[in-house]
Formats: sequence, structure tokens, C-alpha cells
Amino acid sequence: MMHTIDIKEFYKEMCGNSNCQLDYFLDQKNNTDLGHFNVFDIAKFYYCNPKKSEMTYNRRLYYKISLIKGSNLVEYADKTVLIEKQGILFATPKIPYRYTPQNSEQGGCFCVFTKDFLSKLHTGILLDDLPIYQPNTDFVFELTDEQFAEIEAIFKKMDAELSSDYLYKYDLLRNYVLELIHLGQKLKPVQTPGPVTNAASRISALFIELLERQFPIESDVQKIQLKTPLDFASTLGIHINHLNKVLKETTGRSTTEIINSRLAEEAKILLKQTQWNISEIAFALGFDEVAHFSNFFKKQTSLSPLKYRN
Repeated sequence: MMHTIDIKEFYKEMCGNSNCQLDYFLDQKNNTDLGHFNVFDIAKFYYCNPKKSEMTYNRRLYYKISLIKGSNLVEYADKTVLIEKQGILFATPKIPYRYTPQNSEQGGCFCVFTKDFLSKLHTGILLDDLPIYQPNTDFVFELTDEQFAEIEAIFKKMDAELSSDYLYKYDLLRNYVLELIHLGQKLKPVQTPGPVTNAASRISALFIELLERQFPIESDVQKIQLKTPLDFASTLGIHINHLNKVLKETTGRSTTEIINSRLAEEAKILLKQTQWNISEIAFALGFDEVAHFSNFFKKQTSLSPLKYRN
């Protein structure tokens, strides 16, 4: 089961049991009008916690650009990409992924930011409309020494600017992030090596990608398109019985159980984090009748939607 990791949970994961001034990161470097942005040195911060040497599949509610120095294996959807020496990764909340260092010699840096930081109000663009953040687009790129040095210089500028007292530093930081994004969109994707996982694993990964691609629900007029096992099987071009068999083998759960669990998780988020009425949430999650949604939610959580919200 994937977990939802927001920016606060990200810092808790990063800190582990150490004291890393969580309140400082969230209060001093976060503003509701500006969104959240921060930069980290991988060697100094990320890998000081041995437990964080591998990132697991989770839904992350923030964006991340990682300049990676060292051998790393990146897995997303049905693809497995090996960064042999150095590369850059553009992570979005829409696509679950993980990467695993292949040795202890790791370096580089990364930045994290929320959608509000690069909102249309601040930049004039819609972040999720950019090519690099489309669900079917590769977002891992191998870098030459020259490209690495160019991008590293941008990260150093961001790190220095973040500590400055320049009145318009966040406007400048947004420009640096957009520069990174445009550089990424001009790069040639890393070639996917030969098959490293079996067919069942690929189908399972594709199913998870299709499921997660529909989230997060960000508008009360948004409606998921794939809801039933048959919907997913048809999209994947396989028989529904084969999909059920594969998911049972790889996850220990049926297709219906996985879908229902994910729908219930999103329902909980919408009930707690939005002011939408129950019918709007039901519609967004693919239920034509409020009663059907209420029965579904109660079966999954033992509470009615209203009781859960209150």
C-alpha cells in the first residue's frame, strides 16, 4: 500500500530520529503565499541517515529535482533505468517512483517545492502542463560532465540565494527552478536497459501507474476515468482474469481490493482537506450516486463520510 507523503512528512523522513529543526524548515522557509522551497546537499543531509539510502514507492505531494552523482537504479511504471555515473531526476506527485543507490559513493543535491511555489499566479504557467511533468514522459536523464557542472552551478546559486536577504529572492529562485526544468526538457532521455523484471512485475507496475495517475483530485469537476478492474484490464490490453492473477501474485491482493483501498485513501484526503460536499467528492471518485459512495466508504472504514469528516 502506498502512503501519502506531504512536505511535512518529507522532513520527518529526512530527519529520522535526529533533531533537524523541523519547525525551522517548515515555518521559516514556508509561506502560504509563496509556497515551499528548499535545497539540500545529498552528501551532507540526505545520506547522513543510512535508512534513507533507498526511496520506496509512495505518493509524494511535492515536486523534487535531484542532481544525482553516483550509480543509482531508478524504477517507475514498467521501466528500470540505471544511472551509471551522474544524472538528473524530475519527480512529480503524479508518478510514483523509487531509486536505489548502487554504491556508497553518492553526491549531488536536490530541491523540493510545492505546487504553490510555481503556481500560475507567480510564473504564468501551469506546472503540470509542462512536457517533463506529463505522466507518459521520461523524467530521468543521464548527464555529461559538462551538463552536470552547468546544473550544479544553478543549484549552488539557489542555495546561496535561499540564505540571502534579497527582497525578491523567491522570484529569482523560481527562475532558477524553471531554468532547470527547461534544461531537463532539452535532454535526451536515458535509454531503458534490457528486461530486468518479469512480465508480472511490469504489468503490476503499469497498473499502479494507471491507478496513481488519476490522483490527486484537485478540482470538484475532476472525475476519475478508471475505476473497475475491467477498466484497467481493457486499458492495459489484457484479460481481466490475467490482471487479477498477476496482482494477486505480486501484491497478495485482488484488483478490486487495491482499487477500493486507493479510492478510500483519496476519499479520506478530500473529506479532511477540502470543503467539498459529499456529492462532489462522490462524483470526483466515480460514484454516480451519493448513497453508493456512502456505502462504499462505510464498508472500507466502518464510518460514514460525515462521521469521518467530523
